[in-house]
Amino acid sequence: MSKNNTLHMIGHGHIDPVWLWRWQEGYHEVHATFRSALDRMKEFDDFTFTSSSAAFYAWAEEMDPAMFTEIQQRVAEGRWHFTGGWWIEPDCNIPAGESFVRQGLYGQRFFQEKFGRKATEGFNPDSFGHHAVFPQILKKQGMDHYVFMRPGPHEKTLPSRIFWWEADDGSRVLCFRIIRSYNDWDADMMSQINAASAELVEPFHDMMCFYGVGNHGGGPTIRNIQEIHRFQQDASLPVMRFSSSAEFFAALDIDPEAIPVVHDDLQHHASGCYAAHSGVKRWNRQAENALVAAEKWAAAAQAVLGTPYPRMEFSRAWKLVLFNQFHDIMAGSSIKEAYLDAERTYGEATSIAERAQNRALQAFTWQIDLPHGDAKPLVVFNPHGWQARVPVEVEGHLGGSQFAVTDAAGSPVTVQLIQPHMTLNRAIRLRFLADLPPLGYQVYWVRPVPGEQNGYALPVLSTVLESDMLRLEIDPETGWIASLVERHSQNELFNAPAAVPVVIDDPSDTWSHGVFTFDRVIGHFTLDSMQMIDDGPVQSTLRVKSHYGHSSVTQDFTLYKAMPRIDVRVQVDWQEQHKMLKLQFPVNVENPTATYEVPYGHIVRPCNGTEEAGQRWVDISGSGLGVSFLNDGKYSFNVKDNVFGLTVLRSPIYAHHDPKVPEADFPYDYMDQGLQSFTYSILPHQGDWRMAGTVRAAAEINQAVPVLITTGHAGKLPLTAGWVGETPRNVDLVALKGAEDGSGWVVRLVETNGIPCQFDLELPLVGSSIPVRIGAYEIQTIRIEPDGSSRVVNLLEE
Repeated sequence: MSKNNTLHMIGHGHIDPVWLWRWQEGYHEVHATFRSALDRMKEFDDFTFTSSSAAFYAWAEEMDPAMFTEIQQRVAEGRWHFTGGWWIEPDCNIPAGESFVRQGLYGQRFFQEKFGRKATEGFNPDSFGHHAVFPQILKKQGMDHYVFMRPGPHEKTLPSRIFWWEADDGSRVLCFRIIRSYNDWDADMMSQINAASAELVEPFHDMMCFYGVGNHGGGPTIRNIQEIHRFQQDASLPVMRFSSSAEFFAALDIDPEAIPVVHDDLQHHASGCYAAHSGVKRWNRQAENALVAAEKWAAAAQAVLGTPYPRMEFSRAWKLVLFNQFHDIMAGSSIKEAYLDAERTYGEATSIAERAQNRALQAFTWQIDLPHGDAKPLVVFNPHGWQARVPVEVEGHLGGSQFAVTDAAGSPVTVQLIQPHMTLNRAIRLRFLADLPPLGYQVYWVRPVPGEQNGYALPVLSTVLESDMLRLEIDPETGWIASLVERHSQNELFNAPAAVPVVIDDPSDTWSHGVFTFDRVIGHFTLDSMQMIDDGPVQSTLRVKSHYGHSSVTQDFTLYKAMPRIDVRVQVDWQEQHKMLKLQFPVNVENPTATYEVPYGHIVRPCNGTEEAGQRWVDISGSGLGVSFLNDGKYSFNVKDNVFGLTVLRSPIYAHHDPKVPEADFPYDYMDQGLQSFTYSILPHQGDWRMAGTVRAAAEINQAVPVLITTGHAGKLPLTAGWVGETPRNVDLVALKGAEDGSGWVVRLVETNGIPCQFDLELPLVGSSIPVRIGAYEIQTIRIEPDGSSRVVNLLEE
């Protein structure tokens, strides 16, 4: 082997803070691994060490300040290399776009504060796939390079070990796919070296070779280092130097134009993880939504009313969420006990968000000028950065059984009595559609009116629900959708029964290693009953109950009289093992295009039945029409030809890894047993998802509209107000928060449709207008100073 070739020996100890153990053990393994690496540095003057994850360094500082000082000294010497730039090594498909922004915001700021600089390369060696917007996010967090391992060569063919990865906005990062493994388990060093050496072919004269005990930590051993010293004397081997990923990328001497470009996501590995453990997926979505909404209201209250912004509370809450997005937690591949911890900490983060939001909304409410009278005022808040028409529910003892609702201008609003959640005399629950200004509120007035005391009653059963926009028919024999017609075009949206719950054989392990499609249908649910829950001027809801074995599914189909979508509330009681539950929808289009939302973007994928990761929506379009399927907590889908499959759940054994063969009749713990619920929506449309407003509709079913019942009082604010101006339909305001350094605010915009544009962003909350120039698919962050001036910054707010 030529001595012109160099292997960069990366001493590393991969740490899963949670996997086959709980976080307390992970906390201990971080300390043990870091202590071991420091000890090796005392023993070997040339040894260097690499470790990622700001959360681990925060733990080290917390548990052993003296050891952390040693790490700082070794970083300054250039012998300890921090990498990755993120709070943790997360799952790289399931978290929302804003979570990936916060991974870098909190991770890079920690590294800058503690070590005087930031990481220059992203690092996720063990994550199970990587979404397509990654390059833009990394670039805007100061990272020009990326190191990963999965999917491996047997799962995705790439043109080269080293390649440019390009996002839709044109951002590129230089990537390295780890050779063979990020661990060597001490005795396997030569296999690692041989595999890496085999990749040293023109035009590449430098390669990385990872070594060190990992997963439960450990890091490089004395034997590892001694062997490298011995190999350095072997003339048949490449030059070997203790190095880091940053030094490797700096050493590459290749014409950038000669490096191939990949414009795609990096999938598929462990496809079963998109659906494993419904609970952690739902907790994550709820916490993300709660934090994003709370930050908007807290920032608006600070700007408009001078209310203190709870920056440290939000930081703590986000870090709890980010930690739980660690790939073995978020993917559902950890032991059962780990999810007790995850549920508690997600709950803590959500509670922090809810308290912060409540303080902000109460502050606004008490400043609205509300005259006293016989009407009860309701303040309805819109967390979205656009004008929204959304269903609103309010319940209480409102002093009658018939009611009228008027808006802030005194105009009547159509209202409907629906089933109360309280089982009490005079309990009333109202539903109406609220029209709300962007990031604003409107006051609605509820008045009792004379009438008979008839209150809420169950309506007569009907299997056909109709509005001026849609006609939905449920088959009375099966409980499946028999027909869904868009009234304006008279298009039938499905060409076979839809919303069909199918049971699929799934004997695979927790990760579904080596499985890329789930298509062996072994059963269907049988109809038990149908019941009308409500039928009035706002909505009609039909409840369908069915069963399979000892499991049951309830779907509440709600058709709105003045909204072009159907919401379906699903409750599942699952008692099956080694089976998957899907809902299937055969969309009536030829040559369909399947588009999946990914974090702060979207991707078109083939309709070949492969299980895919997605986020809040998937759209199936063709021939000038289509259907968008929205959800509030699912991440696993497939499209086979024209049939869309929404994966509701899987029921593998907890932390079961091939090749272990489960024993028959052994009392294993299985996932997703018992009750769970979620909502999906059916949004028919002409054209494609861009014309349908799918992105905004998905946001609206995910971020709830808060309602406060209040009383008359004096104030300085009007009955309706919006704190941001409308943006073009292709640009969404996705975040508004206090700046991390304590001065001013940060607005984040995302261009969703691939159309560059210019506009003025009106910001009544600070009394200014900001000229915006945003590129196709760009994530743009704008910092606003207290004096109203502004500038575009990166995702680190710099």
